[in-house]
Amino acid sequence: MNVSPAAWGVTIAVIVALLAFDYIFHVRKAHVPTLKEAAIWSSIYISIAVVFGLLVLLFGGVDMGSEYFAGYVTEKALSVDNLFVFLIIIASFNVPREDQQKVLLFGIVFALAARTGFIFMGAALINTFAWVFYLFGLILLITAGNMLRPETEDSHSADNFIIRFAKKFLHTTDYFDGDKLFTVANGKRAMTPMLLVMVAIGGTDLLFALDSIPAIFGLTQNVFIVFTATAFSLMGLRQLYFLLDGLLDRLIYLSFGLAAILGFIGVKLILHALHENNLPFVNSGEPVHVVEVSTALSLTVIIGILVVTVIASLVSPAGKAQSAIAGARRHATNYVDLDYTADTTERERIYSALRREEEQIKALGPKYRQKAREQEELMDLVRKAHSQHDSYMNGGTASQQS
Repeated sequence: MNVSPAAWGVTIAVIVALLAFDYIFHVRKAHVPTLKEAAIWSSIYISIAVVFGLLVLLFGGVDMGSEYFAGYVTEKALSVDNLFVFLIIIASFNVPREDQQKVLLFGIVFALAARTGFIFMGAALINTFAWVFYLFGLILLITAGNMLRPETEDSHSADNFIIRFAKKFLHTTDYFDGDKLFTVANGKRAMTPMLLVMVAIGGTDLLFALDSIPAIFGLTQNVFIVFTATAFSLMGLRQLYFLLDGLLDRLIYLSFGLAAILGFIGVKLILHALHENNLPFVNSGEPVHVVEVSTALSLTVIIGILVVTVIASLVSPAGKAQSAIAGARRHATNYVDLDYTADTTERERIYSALRREEEQIKALGPKYRQKAREQEELMDLVRKAHSQHDSYMNGGTASQQS
């Protein structure tokens, strides 16, 4: 089905309007979204994506609708995995909680712009060179293999070349000035860490596109479907970040599930490349008769893998332990840093979260409690957080009595 310029125009206008609405009504005024706010708006954006998919199904047919939903689910799953990296970058720069929305919205806009460029570039290559399917398939198989390797926070460190260059050769400050990108320090105009964290987020967005775009091209070659599934998967990612804040560490098997999905799509791409083959050194340049995977089967496999992955992560004792330990470390670190936020409500939220995670660790079996105790850095952080909270409360009490 050919999509009319009018349909393209309306779709792009809706996406731009959603981004503008997000900025004007949610991001422009710095604040910490409540869990209720994040849940409501995440549901709204997912509903918009589903309604759009139903319209595609109605006007474009079953095949086109199935391709959209398969692409949307895949891209949404990959975007959740990207949130892990955003979490590490934001934590490493110690971005104040109330200003994190602006960073995330910038990341979404940059990702959408970058991926749009990759989409049209990929479409042009596919239309010109059939062998590109081999390349895309190989990229996904390599990416799937890399996802199976153990990762540490250092593997996604924000301390990349661009950031090191900026810190060394450009005038930057070590402190935030609200959500400003530039400030005045010692009489000179200087960049704030807010600009640096946006550079780090933008750089990682480019890397994400290298596996995201080949993955969706493995499900459909319809540029309109590729663009809209990618765009709507990014919509609401900011709200999802705050909604899944404590759950991200719990999804310990997500990387395995995504590796399986990317591997599956990689094989699908290579089978399609063999079916369309024109490389002279493969079957004398003639197409190879192989089984091609249908979109319906792809959608079933993708959803099945994600359901199994999420359920296995949520019921796993190891997942509960990792979530509690990682959460305790993050919240203790944030609480110890007195410059983390000026919001006293947020300070109490962090401390309450730390207390809940300590209780969760105590409720775990001896094996996991011992694992937490063996992490001396974590124990020191927790003790410092408690000590600072006692001082904070005693100071507040003394102020009230005086």
